[in-house]
Amino acid sequence: MRLINRLRGVFATPVPFEEVLTEDGFLLWPAMAEGSPERVRLADGEKVISNVHRPTLRYYPAGKPTGAAVIIAPGGSHRELWIDHEGHKPAQWLSERGIAAFVLKYRLGAEAGSPYSVEPHALADILRGVRYVRSRAAEWGIDASRVGVMGFSAGGELAALAAMRYDAPPLMVGDVIDRQPSKPDFQVLVYPSYPDRFVVTKQSPPAFICGGYQDCADITSECAKLFVRFKEKGVPAELHLYAHVGHGFGFRADNKGSIAEWPQRLYDWLADSGLLRR
Repeated sequence: MRLINRLRGVFATPVPFEEVLTEDGFLLWPAMAEGSPERVRLADGEKVISNVHRPTLRYYPAGKPTGAAVIIAPGGSHRELWIDHEGHKPAQWLSERGIAAFVLKYRLGAEAGSPYSVEPHALADILRGVRYVRSRAAEWGIDASRVGVMGFSAGGELAALAAMRYDAPPLMVGDVIDRQPSKPDFQVLVYPSYPDRFVVTKQSPPAFICGGYQDCADITSECAKLFVRFKEKGVPAELHLYAHVGHGFGFRADNKGSIAEWPQRLYDWLADSGLLRR
């Protein structure tokens, strides 16, 4: 009881939060030390980032706002972030269609020598991102009841974890941002890692699931089983498995054929779900 009263006191008088906008976006956590510099390498002409110590949200405002918003978690096996075709490019595409998008740069739990873990650190980062967006929703023209998460590969796992663990957010600091709800209103899981571990309940947010037939069976077949679990719990879900593609297709300029149209299927699902009311 003493601990509960102490926590109530923290949230009754939230600690100050000073907004910090860096060149990579809004700093998610107050007073977070710089740490050693991030590492950036190029792969196929795209940036791949590692050694993240200061999680950020890069904001892409909606051109003609629908009120919906998405926090995007790039993949990279929790060792690095493929932040272009699984981050900035989908964010730009969504923003051009009226959906506010936020690219999440999160801490990496599987990187060699990392002091972090997926739970609690990366999970804390994405849930903090959800709360951060809701704390600014009125200012940014966002409906706080239409804030979702989207992730690719390891980022898809992180998005699913956010949809599962929202009721006990880790690493909260008790400021005004932490007064906001952490539960995503929808989840977009693109070739997510370890879908066999995802728990679906009747309270789970609606889901859009997408992957490739040529991906490993641990992802492709388990995504199909995941869809069935949503169906069994009565939670709306949509599944797309494309026959002629494997892992990592994301938002690449050289995607050809039906896989090039998967973003439109996502947009259609958002619209059909009533999430794009202007």
